[in-house]
Amino acid sequence: MALREDIVRSSMFEEIVGSSEPLRQVLVQVSKVAPTDSTVLVLGETGTGKELIARAIHNRSKRSNRAFIRVNCAAIPSSLIASELFGHERGSFTGATQRRLGRFESADGGTIFLDEVGDLPPETQVALLRVLQEREFERVGGSQTVSVDVRVIAATNRDLTSAVVEGTFRQDLFYRLNVLPIRLPALRERITDISLLVGYLIDRYAQKAGKKIRNIDKKTMELFHAYDWPGNIRELQNVVERAVILSEGETFFVDESWLARATPKLAAASVPLVTDLAEREKATIENALREAEGLVSGPTGAAAKLGVPRQTLESKIRRLGIKRHSFKTS
Repeated sequence: MALREDIVRSSMFEEIVGSSEPLRQVLVQVSKVAPTDSTVLVLGETGTGKELIARAIHNRSKRSNRAFIRVNCAAIPSSLIASELFGHERGSFTGATQRRLGRFESADGGTIFLDEVGDLPPETQVALLRVLQEREFERVGGSQTVSVDVRVIAATNRDLTSAVVEGTFRQDLFYRLNVLPIRLPALRERITDISLLVGYLIDRYAQKAGKKIRNIDKKTMELFHAYDWPGNIRELQNVVERAVILSEGETFFVDESWLARATPKLAAASVPLVTDLAEREKATIENALREAEGLVSGPTGAAAKLGVPRQTLESKIRRLGIKRHSFKTS
């Protein structure tokens, strides 16, 4: 256990665990951008640890002793997002009984982390662009200009380039946010980090549950390495925490049924079948894109036609190497 803790500690950067090449490249970028004051855009699938990266940038910047304010843009109703970010004056809307400072004022001197920035409504995108350009804004219902000194780190699991093409995200705002893009690898792209992550998470959750776990079941580890982790590190955390809570001995193991999508390492003979399935899936998606004229989201988009979430379809398009823009009609 002590040895495992030493290995994990030597492979940690803040709370980010791993030593794989894709992760190393990200951490090199973090080390370079952190001391600057530039805007950073963190890209990656859900559950890849975008907030951890944002916190690491803040902690290694000259603003580290000031506030780090996180806003989940997707979790706030569009009617309230402007008030949440920029504050409001008393009487500016029903229920506004007093002046309220927004998240940007709370973050003055520090860092604001705009998670799921791709979900901002158009009018809030305009206000955000102004803050990035001029470092000032007005509270909702107010006329007084408020100046702030805030570093902006934004994150999204959406393809903002496509959102710009589709007209749901402002091109000028995208350029302002995309000064220093950092793309986080999915967990399936950093399989060599799984052993380290599992060791780290077992220690964390066992300590919390007051349990002692000394060994990791070999079959469980093989299962973890074979699984594609669609929910990334967040899914791994949930599986490990659940296994620790339910464990009765000193050996860590998971029930195979928990990873329903787990696929054992494929034997050579079954590769043609998998290739055939991938080709069929690719053809289905391409047909839907053709019908939708290259659109992914929206009521007439390919995701609606296929009956799958937009993020899932965008992930499949990337994985299968489909050139979606070739289906747009001129």
